[in-house]
Amino acid sequence: MNKTSIRLAAVALLFTAPAQAIVGGGTPQSEGVARSIVTIVGSRGNFCTGSLIAARLVLTAAHCVQPGAEYKILDYGADGKPQLQNVRAVAIHPSFNMQAMQSHRATADVALLQLEIPLKGKSTSQIGTPQIPIVVGGRFTIAGVGVTVPGDGKSSGTTRVAGLVVTGQPGTLQIRLVDPVTNGVRTGIGACTGDSGGPAFEDKPNGPVVIGVISWSTGPNGSAGCGGLTGVTPLTLYRDWLVQTARSWGAAL
Repeated sequence: MNKTSIRLAAVALLFTAPAQAIVGGGTPQSEGVARSIVTIVGSRGNFCTGSLIAARLVLTAAHCVQPGAEYKILDYGADGKPQLQNVRAVAIHPSFNMQAMQSHRATADVALLQLEIPLKGKSTSQIGTPQIPIVVGGRFTIAGVGVTVPGDGKSSGTTRVAGLVVTGQPGTLQIRLVDPVTNGVRTGIGACTGDSGGPAFEDKPNGPVVIGVISWSTGPNGSAGCGGLTGVTPLTLYRDWLVQTARSWGAAL
């Protein structure tokens, strides 16, 4: 356990430059779906995005909360000062495969965090599954606290949202999203470092619903970096596991 590393990661997120994008031109947001977005910091110096889906439950990506480290939620008190909130338990989907995720192949990249106390000033997002069939050109909204400038940690820490469209051959295992303007062939809007674990929303009759989590990103034309593809793990095959895990912790989804 390395509490110093957690605090250093949290402090780094506080000294952020004004942000205007996930990368490429997304929109900073503090209301609506953004009210459920949280920042997860780890003792190895990493940070990710999560979404509050119940009073003490955070949905994120499995690769964000691997064993061997301690994780906390970076939150803000009523006075606006940053606070580190404790995570009581972490549940990683048993079918998650790190090598598959790193190769941008489909895997169960989902996890749940149980918090010690509810977060104040937050609202929860409903989880669901994407409408089937998922079609090329279908629109989803992603949200995250990651960097706006690749490689610049100081550009992170602000919740941003972006509307992306489906490309490739989408299905219940993986959804690949691109900026509808650049179509992934040149740098556009997309997830980047720190956005992993963030939610992908689909508009439903009763409002936006979390239907997946951000797993990975590429640069234009599949290159390394950001602003090309955003890989999302849909919850279609994993929603039952999330519900059962939450129930084992005494929570209902």
